[in-house]
Amino acid sequence: MGISNFPASLQPIIQQGFLEREFEQALRSRLGYRMVADRESFAVGIGETLTKTRAGLKPSVTTPLAASTNTNLDNGLTPQGWGVEQYTVTLNFYAATQDLNMVTSRVGIASQFLQNASTNGEQAARSLDELARNALFAPYFGGNTRVLTTLGTTGPTIAVDDVRGFTTIYVNGVQTAVSASYPLEVTVGSSVYSLISVTPDLNSTSSTPGGLSGQLTFASDVVVSDGTAGNPVIAATASKIIRPSGLLTTSALQAGNTLTMSVLLDAVASLRQNAVPEIDGAYNCYLDPVSARQLFSDPDFRQLFQGATSNNPVFRQGMVNDFLGLRFVTTTEAIVQPLTNSGGLAIRRPIICGKGALIEADFAGIGAEDVAPKDALVNIIDSVAMVTREPIDRLQQIIAQSWYWIGGFCAPSDTTTTPIVVPTATNANFKRAVMIEHIG
Repeated sequence: MGISNFPASLQPIIQQGFLEREFEQALRSRLGYRMVADRESFAVGIGETLTKTRAGLKPSVTTPLAASTNTNLDNGLTPQGWGVEQYTVTLNFYAATQDLNMVTSRVGIASQFLQNASTNGEQAARSLDELARNALFAPYFGGNTRVLTTLGTTGPTIAVDDVRGFTTIYVNGVQTAVSASYPLEVTVGSSVYSLISVTPDLNSTSSTPGGLSGQLTFASDVVVSDGTAGNPVIAATASKIIRPSGLLTTSALQAGNTLTMSVLLDAVASLRQNAVPEIDGAYNCYLDPVSARQLFSDPDFRQLFQGATSNNPVFRQGMVNDFLGLRFVTTTEAIVQPLTNSGGLAIRRPIICGKGALIEADFAGIGAEDVAPKDALVNIIDSVAMVTREPIDRLQQIIAQSWYWIGGFCAPSDTTTTPIVVPTATNANFKRAVMIEHIG
Protein backbone atom coordinates (compact mmCIF):
# COMPACT_ATOMS: atom_id res chain seq x y z
CA MET A 1 0.00 0.00 0.00
CA GLY A 2 1.47 3.37 -1.01
CA ILE A 3 0.85 6.88 0.27
CA SER A 4 -0.64 7.73 -3.10
CA ASN A 5 -3.72 5.68 -2.20
CA PHE A 6 -4.59 8.05 0.67
CA PRO A 7 -6.69 11.21 0.25
CA ALA A 8 -4.69 14.21 -0.91
CA SER A 9 -5.45 16.14 2.28
CA LEU A 10 -3.59 13.53 4.36
CA GLN A 11 -0.59 12.90 2.13
CA PRO A 12 1.45 15.92 3.31
CA ILE A 13 0.95 14.98 6.95
CA ILE A 14 2.08 11.41 6.34
CA GLN A 15 5.02 12.36 4.12
CA GLN A 16 6.40 14.81 6.66
CA GLY A 17 6.40 12.17 9.38
CA PHE A 18 4.02 14.07 11.66
CA LEU A 19 2.02 10.94 12.41
CA GLU A 20 5.05 8.86 13.38
CA ARG A 21 6.43 11.53 15.69
CA GLU A 22 3.07 12.04 17.39
CA PHE A 23 2.78 8.32 18.10
CA GLU A 24 6.35 8.08 19.32
CA GLN A 25 5.96 10.96 21.76
CA ALA A 26 2.83 9.45 23.28
CA LEU A 27 4.32 5.98 23.55
CA ARG A 28 7.37 7.18 25.46
CA SER A 29 5.66 9.75 27.62
CA ARG A 30 4.80 7.32 30.45
CA LEU A 31 7.30 5.92 32.92
CA GLY A 32 6.49 2.80 34.91
CA TYR A 33 7.04 -0.88 35.40
CA ARG A 34 8.21 -1.56 31.86
CA MET A 35 11.31 0.53 32.59
CA VAL A 36 12.77 -2.19 34.81
CA ALA A 37 12.52 -4.91 32.15
CA ASP A 38 15.63 -6.15 30.37
CA ARG A 39 14.84 -6.27 26.66
CA GLU A 40 15.48 -9.46 24.71
CA SER A 41 14.65 -10.31 21.12
CA PHE A 42 12.48 -13.37 20.53
CA ALA A 43 13.83 -14.89 17.32
CA VAL A 44 11.66 -15.90 14.39
CA GLY A 45 10.89 -19.56 13.78
CA ILE A 46 11.39 -21.02 17.27
CA GLY A 47 7.77 -21.39 18.36
CA GLU A 48 5.64 -19.38 20.76
CA THR A 49 7.39 -20.27 24.02
CA LEU A 50 11.03 -19.72 24.88
CA THR A 51 12.71 -21.50 27.81
CA LYS A 52 15.96 -19.95 28.93
CA THR A 53 18.55 -21.53 31.20
CA ARG A 54 20.56 -19.61 33.77
CA ALA A 55 23.79 -21.06 35.18
CA GLY A 56 24.34 -21.04 38.93
CA LEU A 57 27.52 -20.71 40.97
CA LYS A 58 29.72 -23.21 42.77
CA PRO A 59 30.14 -23.04 46.57
CA SER A 60 33.22 -21.42 48.06
CA VAL A 61 36.27 -23.53 48.90
CA THR A 62 37.56 -22.80 52.41
CA THR A 63 39.22 -26.12 53.29
CA PRO A 64 42.85 -26.52 52.21
CA LEU A 65 43.82 -29.52 50.13
CA ALA A 66 45.64 -32.03 52.33
CA ALA A 67 49.06 -33.00 51.06
CA SER A 68 48.38 -36.67 51.81
CA THR A 69 45.44 -36.73 49.39
CA ASN A 70 47.21 -34.83 46.62
CA THR A 71 47.96 -38.00 44.70
CA ASN A 72 46.94 -39.95 41.63
CA LEU A 73 45.42 -38.45 38.53
CA ASP A 74 42.66 -36.61 40.39
CA ASN A 75 44.98 -35.03 42.97
CA GLY A 76 42.45 -35.95 45.63
CA LEU A 77 39.81 -33.66 44.14
CA THR A 78 36.15 -34.48 43.59
CA PRO A 79 34.64 -32.88 40.48
CA GLN A 80 31.96 -30.29 41.18
CA GLY A 81 29.22 -29.00 38.93
CA TRP A 82 27.16 -25.84 38.95
CA GLY A 83 23.41 -25.80 39.13
CA VAL A 84 21.02 -24.50 36.50
CA GLU A 85 17.54 -23.04 36.57
CA GLN A 86 15.04 -22.38 33.83
CA TYR A 87 12.41 -19.75 33.20
CA THR A 88 9.91 -19.46 30.39
CA VAL A 89 8.51 -16.53 28.44
CA THR A 90 5.53 -16.92 26.12
CA LEU A 91 4.66 -14.75 23.13
CA ASN A 92 1.20 -13.22 22.98
CA PHE A 93 -0.47 -10.90 20.48
CA TYR A 94 -1.96 -7.59 21.63
CA ALA A 95 -3.66 -5.07 19.35
CA ALA A 96 -6.26 -2.31 19.12
CA THR A 97 -7.70 -0.19 16.34
CA GLN A 98 -9.66 2.99 15.68
CA ASP A 99 -11.54 4.20 12.61
CA LEU A 100 -11.63 7.67 11.11
CA ASN A 101 -14.43 8.57 8.69
CA MET A 102 -13.12 11.05 6.19
CA VAL A 103 -16.55 12.52 5.44
CA THR A 104 -18.06 12.93 8.90
CA SER A 105 -14.73 14.18 10.27
CA ARG A 106 -14.02 16.53 7.38
CA VAL A 107 -13.70 19.58 9.60
CA GLY A 108 -10.34 19.58 11.35
CA ILE A 109 -9.37 16.22 9.93
CA ALA A 110 -5.64 16.69 10.42
CA SER A 111 -5.90 17.24 14.15
CA GLN A 112 -8.23 14.27 14.63
CA PHE A 113 -5.94 12.08 12.53
CA LEU A 114 -3.01 13.00 14.77
CA GLN A 115 -5.11 12.75 17.92
CA ASN A 116 -6.05 9.20 17.03
CA ALA A 117 -2.38 8.37 16.67
CA SER A 118 -1.60 9.98 20.01
CA THR A 119 -4.43 8.12 21.73
CA ASN A 120 -3.29 4.83 20.24
CA GLY A 121 0.22 5.51 21.49
CA GLU A 122 -0.96 6.22 25.02
CA GLN A 123 -3.09 3.08 25.00
CA ALA A 124 -0.18 0.95 23.82
CA ALA A 125 2.17 2.39 26.45
CA ARG A 126 -0.32 1.88 29.25
CA SER A 127 -1.19 -1.64 28.09
CA LEU A 128 2.44 -2.77 28.01
CA ASP A 129 3.08 -1.11 31.37
CA GLU A 130 0.21 -3.06 32.94
CA LEU A 131 1.41 -6.30 31.35
CA ALA A 132 4.86 -5.66 32.83
CA ARG A 133 3.32 -4.86 36.22
CA ASN A 134 1.24 -8.04 36.29
CA ALA A 135 4.19 -10.21 35.27
CA LEU A 136 6.35 -8.59 37.94
CA PHE A 137 3.91 -8.83 40.83
CA ALA A 138 2.53 -12.36 40.23
CA PRO A 139 5.59 -14.36 41.38
CA TYR A 140 6.29 -12.02 44.30
CA PHE A 141 2.80 -12.69 45.70
CA GLY A 142 3.63 -16.40 45.57
CA GLY A 143 4.09 -18.50 48.67
CA ASN A 144 2.53 -15.87 50.96
CA THR A 145 -1.07 -16.41 52.01
CA ARG A 146 -3.33 -17.08 55.01
CA VAL A 147 -5.81 -19.65 56.28
CA LEU A 148 -9.36 -18.90 55.16
CA THR A 149 -11.43 -21.25 57.32
CA THR A 150 -10.62 -22.53 60.79
CA LEU A 151 -10.25 -26.31 60.96
CA GLY A 152 -13.06 -28.02 62.84
CA THR A 153 -10.67 -30.76 63.90
CA THR A 154 -7.09 -31.79 63.23
CA GLY A 155 -6.65 -32.69 59.55
CA PRO A 156 -4.20 -32.63 56.62
CA THR A 157 -6.04 -30.11 54.42
CA ILE A 158 -6.56 -26.37 54.90
CA ALA A 159 -8.29 -23.72 52.80
CA VAL A 160 -6.11 -20.75 51.86
CA ASP A 161 -6.63 -17.41 50.15
CA ASP A 162 -4.02 -17.86 47.40
CA VAL A 163 -2.29 -21.03 46.14
CA ARG A 164 0.19 -19.25 43.87
CA GLY A 165 3.75 -20.15 44.78
CA PHE A 166 2.68 -23.45 46.36
CA THR A 167 1.97 -25.53 43.26
CA THR A 168 5.53 -26.19 42.08
CA ILE A 169 9.02 -26.71 43.42
CA TYR A 170 12.31 -26.39 41.56
CA VAL A 171 14.06 -29.73 41.01
CA ASN A 172 17.48 -29.42 39.37
CA GLY A 173 16.44 -25.99 38.13
CA VAL A 174 13.20 -27.21 36.53
CA GLN A 175 9.74 -26.37 37.91
CA THR A 176 8.10 -29.60 39.07
CA ALA A 177 4.61 -30.11 40.51
CA VAL A 178 4.48 -30.47 44.28
CA SER A 179 3.85 -34.10 45.27
CA ALA A 180 4.71 -36.73 47.86
CA SER A 181 7.94 -37.31 45.94
CA TYR A 182 8.70 -33.57 45.78
CA PRO A 183 7.19 -31.95 48.89
CA LEU A 184 7.44 -28.26 49.77
CA GLU A 185 8.13 -27.12 53.30
CA VAL A 186 5.43 -24.68 54.43
CA THR A 187 4.98 -22.85 57.72
CA VAL A 188 1.33 -22.83 58.82
CA GLY A 189 0.79 -20.71 61.91
CA SER A 190 3.82 -21.56 64.03
CA SER A 191 4.65 -25.06 62.72
CA VAL A 192 6.31 -26.47 59.62
CA TYR A 193 4.52 -29.04 57.44
CA SER A 194 5.37 -30.88 54.19
CA LEU A 195 3.01 -29.87 51.39
CA ILE A 196 2.22 -32.73 48.98
CA SER A 197 -0.85 -31.57 47.04
CA VAL A 198 -2.54 -28.36 45.88
CA THR A 199 -6.14 -28.11 44.64
CA PRO A 200 -7.22 -24.70 43.25
CA ASP A 201 -10.87 -23.72 43.65
CA LEU A 202 -12.98 -23.75 40.49
CA ASN A 203 -14.47 -20.41 41.55
CA SER A 204 -11.80 -18.41 43.29
CA THR A 205 -12.71 -16.37 46.36
CA SER A 206 -9.24 -14.92 46.80
CA SER A 207 -8.98 -11.33 48.02
CA THR A 208 -5.43 -11.00 46.65
CA PRO A 209 -5.10 -9.27 43.24
CA GLY A 210 -4.79 -12.04 40.65
CA GLY A 211 -4.98 -14.63 43.43
CA LEU A 212 -6.45 -18.13 43.26
CA SER A 213 -7.96 -19.63 46.39
CA GLY A 214 -7.71 -23.36 47.03
CA GLN A 215 -6.83 -26.28 49.29
CA LEU A 216 -3.38 -27.28 50.55
CA THR A 217 -2.86 -30.89 51.62
CA PHE A 218 0.07 -31.89 53.82
CA ALA A 219 1.81 -35.18 54.62
CA SER A 220 0.74 -34.87 58.26
CA ASP A 221 -2.26 -33.44 60.11
CA VAL A 222 -2.43 -29.70 60.78
CA VAL A 223 -3.39 -28.88 64.35
CA VAL A 224 -6.33 -26.54 64.91
CA SER A 225 -4.18 -23.85 66.53
CA ASP A 226 -2.16 -23.60 63.29
CA GLY A 227 -5.14 -24.04 60.98
CA THR A 228 -7.05 -21.08 62.42
CA ALA A 229 -8.49 -18.47 60.05
CA GLY A 230 -6.13 -15.57 59.50
CA ASN A 231 -2.94 -17.46 60.41
CA PRO A 232 -0.05 -16.97 57.96
CA VAL A 233 0.82 -19.73 55.49
CA ILE A 234 4.33 -19.15 54.13
CA ALA A 235 6.34 -21.43 51.83
CA ALA A 236 10.04 -21.98 52.50
CA THR A 237 10.66 -20.54 49.01
CA ALA A 238 8.27 -17.58 49.39
CA SER A 239 9.22 -14.16 48.12
CA LYS A 240 9.86 -11.39 50.62
CA ILE A 241 6.86 -9.20 51.51
CA ILE A 242 7.46 -6.48 54.11
CA ARG A 243 4.67 -4.89 56.13
CA PRO A 244 4.79 -2.27 58.88
CA SER A 245 5.27 -3.61 62.42
CA GLY A 246 6.41 -6.97 61.04
CA LEU A 247 2.87 -8.11 60.19
CA LEU A 248 2.76 -11.53 58.51
CA THR A 249 -0.47 -11.29 56.48
CA THR A 250 -2.30 -8.72 54.39
CA SER A 251 -5.47 -9.10 56.47
CA ALA A 252 -3.56 -8.03 59.59
CA LEU A 253 -2.97 -4.53 58.16
CA GLN A 254 -4.87 -1.75 59.92
CA ALA A 255 -5.24 2.01 59.68
CA GLY A 256 -1.98 3.56 60.76
CA ASN A 257 0.22 0.91 59.10
CA THR A 258 1.67 3.47 56.71
CA LEU A 259 4.81 3.51 54.59
CA THR A 260 7.95 4.45 56.52
CA MET A 261 11.62 4.86 55.76
CA SER A 262 12.35 1.92 58.06
CA VAL A 263 10.26 -0.41 55.89
CA LEU A 264 12.03 0.80 52.75
CA LEU A 265 15.45 0.27 54.29
CA ASP A 266 14.42 -3.26 55.28
CA ALA A 267 13.56 -3.91 51.64
CA VAL A 268 16.93 -2.55 50.49
CA ALA A 269 18.69 -4.74 53.05
CA SER A 270 16.80 -7.79 51.77
CA LEU A 271 17.89 -7.13 48.19
CA ARG A 272 21.49 -6.63 49.25
CA GLN A 273 21.36 -9.83 51.31
CA ASN A 274 20.64 -11.68 48.09
CA ALA A 275 23.39 -9.85 46.17
CA VAL A 276 20.84 -8.34 43.78
CA PRO A 277 22.63 -5.85 41.49
CA GLU A 278 21.48 -2.23 41.49
CA ILE A 279 20.15 -0.31 38.51
CA ASP A 280 22.61 2.50 37.74
CA GLY A 281 23.66 2.75 41.37
CA ALA A 282 20.28 2.39 43.13
CA TYR A 283 17.21 0.19 43.34
CA ASN A 284 14.02 1.35 41.62
CA CYS A 285 11.02 1.81 43.91
CA TYR A 286 7.70 1.90 42.02
CA LEU A 287 4.89 3.41 44.05
CA ASP A 288 1.74 5.47 43.70
CA PRO A 289 1.58 9.16 44.74
CA VAL A 290 -0.17 8.41 48.05
CA SER A 291 2.63 6.07 49.12
CA ALA A 292 5.17 8.75 48.22
CA ARG A 293 3.25 11.34 50.19
CA GLN A 294 3.24 9.11 53.27
CA LEU A 295 7.00 8.79 53.12
CA PHE A 296 7.47 12.54 53.28
CA SER A 297 5.35 12.53 56.44
CA ASP A 298 7.45 9.85 58.13
CA PRO A 299 9.33 11.30 61.17
CA ASP A 300 12.52 9.34 60.44
CA PHE A 301 12.57 10.56 56.86
CA ARG A 302 11.93 14.16 57.86
CA GLN A 303 14.65 14.03 60.51
CA LEU A 304 17.10 12.68 57.98
CA PHE A 305 16.67 15.79 55.84
CA GLN A 306 15.97 18.25 58.64
CA GLY A 307 17.24 21.69 57.72
CA ALA A 308 17.40 20.86 54.02
CA THR A 309 16.98 23.86 51.77
CA SER A 310 14.43 24.18 49.05
CA ASN A 311 17.19 23.43 46.56
CA ASN A 312 17.69 19.95 47.95
CA PRO A 313 16.78 17.55 45.10
CA VAL A 314 15.07 15.17 47.54
CA PHE A 315 12.30 17.70 48.17
CA ARG A 316 12.50 19.65 44.92
CA GLN A 317 12.09 16.54 42.75
CA GLY A 318 10.34 14.29 45.25
CA MET A 319 13.01 11.61 44.87
CA VAL A 320 15.37 9.98 47.33
CA ASN A 321 19.07 10.16 46.62
CA ASP A 322 21.59 7.32 46.68
CA PHE A 323 21.99 7.70 50.45
CA LEU A 324 18.98 5.44 50.89
CA GLY A 325 19.91 3.28 47.93
CA LEU A 326 16.57 4.01 46.29
CA ARG A 327 15.25 5.80 43.25
CA PHE A 328 11.52 6.58 43.41
CA VAL A 329 9.37 6.17 40.30
CA THR A 330 5.80 7.28 40.92
CA THR A 331 3.20 5.67 38.70
CA THR A 332 -0.57 5.69 38.38
CA GLU A 333 -0.49 2.02 37.37
CA ALA A 334 0.37 0.80 40.88
CA ILE A 335 -1.86 -1.92 42.37
CA VAL A 336 -4.27 -0.24 44.79
CA GLN A 337 -6.80 -2.47 46.57
CA PRO A 338 -9.67 -0.53 48.20
CA LEU A 339 -10.85 -1.74 51.60
CA THR A 340 -14.59 -2.01 52.29
CA ASN A 341 -16.06 0.08 55.10
CA SER A 342 -12.73 1.78 55.76
CA GLY A 343 -13.47 5.38 54.90
CA GLY A 344 -11.58 5.34 51.63
CA LEU A 345 -8.49 3.49 52.85
CA ALA A 346 -6.73 1.02 50.58
CA ILE A 347 -3.91 -1.52 50.55
CA ARG A 348 -1.02 -0.07 48.59
CA ARG A 349 1.87 -2.08 47.24
CA PRO A 350 5.15 -0.35 46.39
CA ILE A 351 7.71 -2.73 44.90
CA ILE A 352 11.48 -2.29 44.97
CA CYS A 353 13.36 -3.85 42.08
CA GLY A 354 16.96 -4.65 41.27
CA LYS A 355 18.52 -5.34 37.90
CA GLY A 356 17.05 -8.33 36.09
CA ALA A 357 13.76 -8.37 38.03
CA LEU A 358 11.79 -8.51 34.78
CA ILE A 359 12.47 -9.62 31.21
CA GLU A 360 10.65 -8.37 28.13
CA ALA A 361 10.79 -10.53 25.01
CA ASP A 362 9.95 -8.64 21.80
CA PHE A 363 9.18 -10.69 18.70
CA ALA A 364 11.83 -10.00 16.10
CA GLY A 365 9.44 -10.53 13.20
CA ILE A 366 7.17 -7.55 13.88
CA GLY A 367 8.84 -5.39 11.23
CA ALA A 368 9.62 -8.11 8.68
CA GLU A 369 9.12 -7.09 5.06
CA ASP A 370 6.62 -9.85 4.36
CA VAL A 371 4.51 -8.49 7.25
CA ALA A 372 5.20 -4.81 6.68
CA PRO A 373 6.29 -4.18 3.07
CA LYS A 374 8.50 -1.21 2.31
CA ASP A 375 5.66 0.91 0.93
CA ALA A 376 3.27 0.09 3.79
CA LEU A 377 2.46 2.61 6.48
CA VAL A 378 3.75 0.49 9.37
CA ASN A 379 6.08 2.20 11.82
CA ILE A 380 7.86 0.32 14.63
CA ILE A 381 8.16 2.55 17.70
CA ASP A 382 9.72 1.09 20.84
CA SER A 383 8.94 -2.45 19.58
CA VAL A 384 5.27 -1.53 18.96
CA ALA A 385 3.90 -1.43 15.42
CA MET A 386 1.66 1.45 14.32
CA VAL A 387 -0.40 0.60 11.24
CA THR A 388 -2.36 3.08 9.14
CA ARG A 389 -4.63 1.46 6.54
CA GLU A 390 -5.94 3.23 3.47
CA PRO A 391 -9.72 3.53 2.83
CA ILE A 392 -10.82 0.21 1.33
CA ASP A 393 -14.56 0.45 1.97
CA ARG A 394 -16.95 0.90 -0.93
CA LEU A 395 -17.08 4.66 -0.54
CA GLN A 396 -13.35 4.96 0.27
CA GLN A 397 -14.10 7.03 3.37
CA ILE A 398 -12.88 5.06 6.41
CA ILE A 399 -9.24 4.99 7.46
CA ALA A 400 -8.12 2.48 10.12
CA GLN A 401 -5.41 3.43 12.64
CA SER A 402 -4.14 0.50 14.69
CA TRP A 403 -1.27 -0.73 16.85
CA TYR A 404 -0.05 -4.16 17.78
CA TRP A 405 2.68 -5.78 19.85
CA ILE A 406 3.89 -9.37 19.87
CA GLY A 407 5.87 -10.36 22.94
CA GLY A 408 5.77 -11.30 26.58
CA PHE A 409 7.08 -10.53 30.04
CA CYS A 410 8.41 -12.85 32.73
CA ALA A 411 10.13 -12.56 36.09
CA PRO A 412 13.16 -14.89 36.18
CA SER A 413 13.94 -16.90 39.29
CA ASP A 414 17.20 -17.13 41.25
CA THR A 415 16.96 -20.54 42.88
CA THR A 416 20.68 -21.28 42.44
CA THR A 417 21.66 -18.36 44.68
CA THR A 418 21.43 -20.12 48.03
CA PRO A 419 23.05 -19.62 51.46
CA ILE A 420 25.64 -22.20 50.40
CA VAL A 421 26.85 -19.90 47.63
CA VAL A 422 26.01 -16.50 49.13
CA PRO A 423 25.92 -16.85 52.95
CA THR A 424 23.43 -13.99 53.45
CA ALA A 425 21.04 -15.15 50.69
CA THR A 426 17.53 -16.41 51.40
CA ASN A 427 15.81 -19.51 50.01
CA ALA A 428 13.24 -17.48 48.04
CA ASN A 429 12.72 -18.56 44.45
CA PHE A 430 12.35 -14.95 43.32
CA LYS A 431 14.86 -12.57 44.89
CA ARG A 432 15.23 -9.55 42.61
CA ALA A 433 12.32 -7.56 43.98
CA VAL A 434 10.70 -6.93 47.35
CA MET A 435 7.04 -6.03 47.73
CA ILE A 436 5.79 -3.74 50.47
CA GLU A 437 2.19 -3.68 51.71
CA HIS A 438 0.77 -0.80 53.71
CA ILE A 439 -2.44 1.10 54.33
CA GLY A 440 -3.10 4.47 52.78
